[in-house]
Amino acid sequence: MSLINWLMKKYILILIAIVLISLANYGQTVNIPQKEIPEDYGYVVKIGQEAPDFIIDPGNGTKQKLSDLREKVIMLQFTASWCSVCRKEMPHIEKEIWKKNKDRADFVLIGIDLDEPIETVKKFQEDIKVTYPLVLDPAGKIFYTYAAKGAGVTRNVIIDKKGKIVYMTRLYKKEEFDEMKRVIELLLKS
Repeated sequence: MSLINWLMKKYILILIAIVLISLANYGQTVNIPQKEIPEDYGYVVKIGQEAPDFIIDPGNGTKQKLSDLREKVIMLQFTASWCSVCRKEMPHIEKEIWKKNKDRADFVLIGIDLDEPIETVKKFQEDIKVTYPLVLDPAGKIFYTYAAKGAGVTRNVIIDKKGKIVYMTRLYKKEEFDEMKRVIELLLKS
């Protein structure tokens, strides 16, 4: 076999590999439900944009940047102890999302408690019996990076393995919640 024939075969194999990888990646994003976010949801971020980075502080002395979690599907769940809708939604998150995915290395769920002291957050977590991590958000610094001033607290943001926002919810609506679960499942399959 001549050197030219050998190089041509290598070149063709590389091209085929690139096309297959591109098609696989294209297929993963096409299956994610496209959702128009209503203005009254109060988001300042948009689907498709890179998730704004922030420092995660679980209150135990360890800190981590959101961007350090790339290559994982991330669910940000914004909450507060005084929020009745949060109290309604969180047991569903615990049962239907956290317990199902908590042992996966490619999934992270972070509850972000809006501007409350650690003692309040710990009691809140015990009262509603959720085991997923709740982190502190003093003065709403994280919350107001994602939501407008005066916006309601109950909301979820789903971030893909590349760090892009792919889905957002507001309040607890069963149909929207179920679609969010499907989005998480699709992302975890990719």
